[in-house]
Amino acid sequence: MSSSIYKTFFQFLTLLGATLTLVACNGNGDSFPQMADAPPFDYVDGEELRSRMHQLAFELQRLDNSLAVDYEQNPPSQNAVVESLRSIERIGKSLQDGDLSTRHPFLVDDMDRFLADVSRAQWDASRNRYYMAGRVSGACVSCHRANY
Repeated sequence: MSSSIYKTFFQFLTLLGATLTLVACNGNGDSFPQMADAPPFDYVDGEELRSRMHQLAFELQRLDNSLAVDYEQNPPSQNAVVESLRSIERIGKSLQDGDLSTRHPFLVDDMDRFLADVSRAQWDASRNRYYMAGRVSGACVSCHRANY
């Protein structure tokens, strides 16, 4: 019986020693110390980017809906197409002019080309030509495939 008491006492001391060692390693008891600072991420808040991109996607959907008609029976509404293209240009410029241009470099070059296509599409749509307007929405798909 005395050997089981020594065995239990030894297990208790081992457990106590391990607990004290862990507490001593923890320092102030709040948390483990951080060995290095987190790397600086200077990307713009993802919510800001998503918000503007969602606005752009909504306008592109409106443009697609305006163009998705039977041209022979019911041509697209010129005013609706031009207005959608103006909104797309406004949102695209706000994306390009913000901090996004320095934090997301791919937007700089791609957005320049995209806005040039939007400008041309507006000019063409004001003359009842809609080919470039159709290409505008395709440019988004192309950019997203290339960058993601």
